[in-house]
Amino acid sequence: MKIFVYVLIATAAGLCVFNMSLLNADALFEGDSLIAAIGVLASACVIALLLILQTSLKIKSKQKR
Repeated sequence: MKIFVYVLIATAAGLCVFNMSLLNADALFEGDSLIAAIGVLASACVIALLLILQTSLKIKSKQKR
C-alpha cells in the first residue's frame, strides 16, 4: 500500500507539472488554459488527500503497538 501511494503521488505531481506547462498567463480562464487550471487544482487535491491518507495510516500503525 505504501509504494502504491508513492506511485500515485508521483503521478499526480507529474500531471500537475504537465498541466502547469499548458497554462496561458494572458488568458488563464479561457479555452485550454481553463482545463489546465482545473487539472492543476485537481492534482493538488489528490496529492493533499494522499498525504492525509499516508499520515492516517502511520497513526493507525502506531496505535496498534
